[in-house]
Amino acid sequence: MSEFKAMHYDPIAVSSESTVVAEFHAGASPATSYQSEAHLERELIKLLQSQAYEYLPVTSEAQLIANLRTQLETLNSIEFSEAEWERFFAERVAGVNEGVVEKTVRIQEDPIQILRRDDGSTKNIALIDKKNIHNNRLQVINQYEVGRGEGGASYANRYDVTVLVNGLPMVHIELKRRGVDIREAFNQIDRYQRDSFWAGSGLFEYVQLFVISNGTLTKYYSNTTRSQHLAEATGKKKRRKTSNSFEFTSWWADAQNKPIQDLPAFAKTFFAKHALLNILTRYCVLTADRMLLVMRPYQIVATERILQKIDISTNYRQLGTVAAGGYVWHTTGSGKTLTSFKTAQLASKLPSVDKVLFVVDRKDLDYQTMREYDRFEKGAANSNSSTAVLKRQLEDPGARIIITTIQKLSTFIKANRGHQIYSGHVVIIFDECHRSQFGDMHTAITKAFKQYNLFGFTGTPIFAANAGSGGNLQLKTTEQAFGDKLHTYTIVDAITDKNVLPFRIDYVNTIKVGHVANKQVSAIDTERALLAPERLQQVVTYVREHFDQKTKRAEHYTLGDKRVHGFNALFATASIDAARLYYQLFRQQQESLPPAQRLKVGLIYSYAANEIVEDGALEEEDFDTSALDGDARSFLEGAIQDYNRLFGTSFDTSADRFQNYYKDLSQRLKQREIDLVIVVNMFLTGFDATTLNTLFVDKNLQTHGLIQAYSRTNRILNSVKTYGNIVSFRNLEDATNDAIALFGNKDARGIVLLKPYAEYYGEYASKVSELLTQFPLETRIISEAAQKEFIKLFGAILRLQNILTSFDDFAGHEILTDRQSQDYHSTYLNFYADFRKAQTADKETINDDLVFEIDLIKQVEINVDYILMLVEKFRQQRGDGDDKEIKAEISRAVSASPTLRNKKDLIEDFVERVSADGKIDEEWRTYVAARRESELSAIIEEEGLRPDQARAFVETAFRDGVISATGTAITKVLPPGSRFSARNEHGEKKQRVLAKLGEFFERFFGLSSSGMTD
Repeated sequence: MSEFKAMHYDPIAVSSESTVVAEFHAGASPATSYQSEAHLERELIKLLQSQAYEYLPVTSEAQLIANLRTQLETLNSIEFSEAEWERFFAERVAGVNEGVVEKTVRIQEDPIQILRRDDGSTKNIALIDKKNIHNNRLQVINQYEVGRGEGGASYANRYDVTVLVNGLPMVHIELKRRGVDIREAFNQIDRYQRDSFWAGSGLFEYVQLFVISNGTLTKYYSNTTRSQHLAEATGKKKRRKTSNSFEFTSWWADAQNKPIQDLPAFAKTFFAKHALLNILTRYCVLTADRMLLVMRPYQIVATERILQKIDISTNYRQLGTVAAGGYVWHTTGSGKTLTSFKTAQLASKLPSVDKVLFVVDRKDLDYQTMREYDRFEKGAANSNSSTAVLKRQLEDPGARIIITTIQKLSTFIKANRGHQIYSGHVVIIFDECHRSQFGDMHTAITKAFKQYNLFGFTGTPIFAANAGSGGNLQLKTTEQAFGDKLHTYTIVDAITDKNVLPFRIDYVNTIKVGHVANKQVSAIDTERALLAPERLQQVVTYVREHFDQKTKRAEHYTLGDKRVHGFNALFATASIDAARLYYQLFRQQQESLPPAQRLKVGLIYSYAANEIVEDGALEEEDFDTSALDGDARSFLEGAIQDYNRLFGTSFDTSADRFQNYYKDLSQRLKQREIDLVIVVNMFLTGFDATTLNTLFVDKNLQTHGLIQAYSRTNRILNSVKTYGNIVSFRNLEDATNDAIALFGNKDARGIVLLKPYAEYYGEYASKVSELLTQFPLETRIISEAAQKEFIKLFGAILRLQNILTSFDDFAGHEILTDRQSQDYHSTYLNFYADFRKAQTADKETINDDLVFEIDLIKQVEINVDYILMLVEKFRQQRGDGDDKEIKAEISRAVSASPTLRNKKDLIEDFVERVSADGKIDEEWRTYVAARRESELSAIIEEEGLRPDQARAFVETAFRDGVISATGTAITKVLPPGSRFSARNEHGEKKQRVLAKLGEFFERFFGLSSSGMTD
């Protein structure tokens, strides 16, 4: 690779400007000739060399370790003795039982390691210099190869391009040639993490960021993508995955939110030395659950602009004025809490700043924000339960970041005139700076504090167009209250970047009650008319009949460590009276149903001073149930008792228990344990549940209230959830269009809302026709080119079906029969197995232009209950001879299911054995238990495992829903042996046993009732 040696260094690479470029302009027009993957790689390396990266031609781990030693010696101005280096490397760099998590913690939180010197003294050794980032040296290597069995590696792998920071691999770049789907690069990294990153000394487990590119498109993500965040967010913390969900990869962009997708442009900006080192050292957040989040460009821009504003206003003596602050408009769902946390964290470290106050305006937001902050960093934020606690924190020099509500802060100000904190430099950050900050409390805060910076975050700013008519004329808009707009990231930006989902809206006509005007003057009469019993009955019947369809209940996915069916929903009502009537009707209509068929319906509301607000805001409901009238509180008490019976809890409407009810209900929504929650305003702002995909609406919404409510449904979860579903029983079309125009732009509607049904159906019909013509089921698909064409075509059909299934019009208009679908599924899965087998057999002949939509197959897969129903049918109809058609149906159904295919021999053997009478499910459980014990005993004997420990390890896996490949649990299963043998026999044995137990787990998971679910 001599071509990479002497290069000119571009001085812009070491500038100290903003991490994100203000506005990126592409240079000369791109080349038109074909570009191979090798040429793309060479071009990238030359670009990095021009930006002060040293090219390093290494081919072995020994060379990599020798270079690491040299780099750490240079960084720390030290020379290791041989003994010192061996000791430091073994104890402080390449710990025997350490994995990705431990090494990420070291880089993010503990980069200064202690060296024990030969003379007994100690010295601090920095792995990375976070204070002066330009002391760190960047190098680039390529085509680093790990052979099969080398250091325990499962397969031979060759990595494209890796960036070393002070000799440690910290950024890995996986390239595909132009024209290949970028997701294949993502899948390849997933395989590396599974097969070989941990091999040898495990230095590649220090990789913090991954970059994937096909030249045309380039994305980045952290070593724990946000799919792990989803498992954590739902309270399922046992599962540890290092990456899995392509949906959570990020685009790089300039400060105008214009994506920088081409690899050369990405390299010039993201890989500029100061930018990359800033991202690694300042703009990653390691959560309390040891998951690494890397910030997106718009989050970094907002953070840096606030920090710049603090510096400038301090230098220019503007503290205590509107000019010292500003607001950040980042659309709902774009990660404002992460941005505000990082802003507060970095601001609290500025030498001029005494305190950072993070102010929220509701107790439930206080709870949620506190949880988020605590997740980002244990103890980073001090919450407070009373004004007395707030006072103590404000007087404590060690409490740098304080979370409080606007109400508590206002109470503190009234009770503590002339307090010394008012003269300190205080940065005040408002999360969700809506209308409640625009009143007397806002004035009181800005009058009391003398040396403040005031910043607001909002997804829906108040402009002149959506400002109310009452109140202080000087505090009507967000800009008047907080100052200049510092950065904007609209709903259009977020949907274009696929950071949130678009909406699909159904306007469902119910009984007409004259013209429903959206005016406050006629609101009371209109609402009374809309509560007509026959109309409400119709609405409840519609919701029940369409609930499974809208929330995709026929489909499966993995959430945390469990399999769940579909999503859940909120029902927004116009008043407490309406909420009560709807709850009662759901109870009545479901009384005659068996419990398993009933929707689990919850109810929550509290006191709000005015339930209809003129400017489109959703009136805040406090936790003050004592202000409810007697009937409303009594009814709510009854609904909470229903909830207690359903979930075994003990809540009521008393102050503390009602708050705990709110928290428990919100967690069950997030964990998909409750189906539908009826609300008035609660949960419609500031609440995030990725499992929520549908909002039923029977209330008038407008401007920011409408966008806030709709945005409960459009959080990204997985490839099954493609949009937020809004079902409106009011005519909100004009209000929706107006709100989208206000918070997006005049052309936003086509981006924010999904296309009409007819467009999707037309494309679906065309592709199914092409499938039936080109690939009839009776004809084998022989050539690899034809197989690839089939995979792409059928994958496109699966994606279209996923969208079409929640349109009412699609029912009964499916073109493929159930049997045709099953047979095509089987063919698709056969190709998936064949191509994946070819990839693992020879890593050099990877079919890198294929992406399989396995998640979309899984969501309609057959489960064990269905198979057992067919077995029962088979037994009843068999008589004296076999019913070959039912046996064929069982075989076809199993072949069409991704999770039952590896269980096919078990199921077919059971069909042959089934008795003439007896309970099928009991016979099945007995059969599965016997086969499971037999196969596990065989593995224990073959590998000489410790029987009791092996069985306990497997039981834990079935309980948690995943085999644990990290930690010490697996080492207890293995027979005694040296882990330090020269041939690494221990490592090979461990990986072989994990592979066998993994196959055993996948084969039996979901088949019996002992702690396993379908």
